[in-house]
Amino acid sequence: MNRILLIDDDHGLSELLAQLLELEGFSLTQAYDGQQGLDNALKQEFDLILLDVMLPKLNGFDLLKALRQHKQTPVLMLTARGDEIDRVVGLEIGADDYLPKPFNDRELVARIRAILRRAQKPANEPRDELKCGDIKLDPARQEVSCKEQLILLTGTEFSLLHALIKQAGELVSKETLSETVLHKKLMPFDRSLDMHLSNLRKKFPERADGRPRVKTIRGQGYIWIP
Repeated sequence: MNRILLIDDDHGLSELLAQLLELEGFSLTQAYDGQQGLDNALKQEFDLILLDVMLPKLNGFDLLKALRQHKQTPVLMLTARGDEIDRVVGLEIGADDYLPKPFNDRELVARIRAILRRAQKPANEPRDELKCGDIKLDPARQEVSCKEQLILLTGTEFSLLHALIKQAGELVSKETLSETVLHKKLMPFDRSLDMHLSNLRKKFPERADGRPRVKTIRGQGYIWIP
């Protein structure tokens, strides 16, 4: 049974979500302020965190920054509808996905299951280690190293890197990546992939030959440089 931590100060909404998620087979723990949520996230192991942005004591952004210093637990941020800045900032600091409030129950469950699929290696995925230049990627352990140093990635970042390295040197379209990595169709003006790729770039050191690790083909997709 997947364990979910819900951090939201709206008690009414939290109770409704608790009923919904328990009916869907999830085990739910609730926190009603940012500090309590961070304490729970650090002391216990969860498969996913549902994180509201506006929280008392510690807002969602500061909570996520503090969490990412210690853990890569998948995080789905709950943002205000129409607030593009919140979504971009959330992705920049390590959220796996976002969902604007108010949201449809089915959409929430679908996003949760998509993130959990990314975090859990499918049984039919090859277990062999992949190598690309100075990068080693171990799908079985969900681990990545560069120049013999372990690189900490979120589940989404790992899935994106895996998809690109499997086709290193080839153009991989944003539509394909959105469906295979994020498990959703690419929507106009959706910057999720761009932000996850930006985070990937920041986590890797420069190549010895000075070339970029990945090339963006505007309006089409990305090429991971072998």
